[in-house]
Amino acid sequence: MSDKYQSSGVSLERGYESVRRIKKLTKKTDNIGVMGNIGSFGGMFDLSKYHIKEPVLVSGTDGVGTKLLIAQECNDHSSIGIDLVAMCVNDIITCGAKPLFFLDYIATGKVDPSVIEEIVDGISKGCIESGCALIGGETAEMPGMYEGNHYDLAGYTTGVVEKSKMIDINNVRPGNIIIGLESSGIHSNGFSLVRKILFEQNHLNLYEYIDSLGCILKEELLRPTRIYVKGILDLIDQCPVNSIAHITGGGFIENVPRAIPQGLGVLIHSDRIAKKPIFNLLMKLGDIAEQEMYNIFNMGIGMIVVVDEKVVDDALSILSQYQYNPVILGEVTTQSEVVIKK
Repeated sequence: MSDKYQSSGVSLERGYESVRRIKKLTKKTDNIGVMGNIGSFGGMFDLSKYHIKEPVLVSGTDGVGTKLLIAQECNDHSSIGIDLVAMCVNDIITCGAKPLFFLDYIATGKVDPSVIEEIVDGISKGCIESGCALIGGETAEMPGMYEGNHYDLAGYTTGVVEKSKMIDINNVRPGNIIIGLESSGIHSNGFSLVRKILFEQNHLNLYEYIDSLGCILKEELLRPTRIYVKGILDLIDQCPVNSIAHITGGGFIENVPRAIPQGLGVLIHSDRIAKKPIFNLLMKLGDIAEQEMYNIFNMGIGMIVVVDEKVVDDALSILSQYQYNPVILGEVTTQSEVVIKK
């Protein structure tokens, strides 16, 4: 151990202990392409094991935003790693890609091996749920950059899809049906506004029981982001899918157009969305117009799938086998805008 390095606030031994704890968690996520061990300078993956004729690699990276501040204030880091994986893998499956592997980056002012282990345990669970391997990462101890128990997270994933089976939004046509998949709650977007409304403006307590939610506030806010990988891959395997959108930051208004060709639009029937109680609470306490809420939050729908009308029943049947509670939200139009209509 370097005494000089330790005097600057960095402990190599705490870093070594974190790696020792992480290794047993990453092992649980191994899949057929994994090569090498955690701790080397690079994560290795054997793509040839998947026997894909024309492989297209699809990559995504993301974080968890200021939802991290809720976890840190509660000292509950058990689900934040699931969020990290979900935000990345839910993005790449919109292209039809099967997630292969995942890497994480954790930056903190002081490494606490037990906290790192709790975070990575969540990452491991997210990887297992999405079928990808945790093959590497970085834990950076940066005193002066982060204070107290604060830390930041970033994730990166790569998936693969057969070139001929990639989701192509150019297949979308007017009259196509939009199916919505239920979210688990706020997911991991909009928390700067959430925190402002609940804590700065209304002075709520994280451990306060909220009747309309049926739980304490902390439990609702730290509910992990739903991972849609298994159901979406199953759907793509059995049914033609024209387009998919992950409803993240910017809600419906910003994300749905990313899945629709230029010149087309969508009509969403909002009364078909079973809005989560948390969104009604935020709308009331924040004095936010319902239409604006659809430009910020997922409102209870974490992902949409666009299919031809003739395969709607098949798609609903497949997706109903998962905990997504699929519902027909609306249709593609020629109006070149997203219309939210009651």
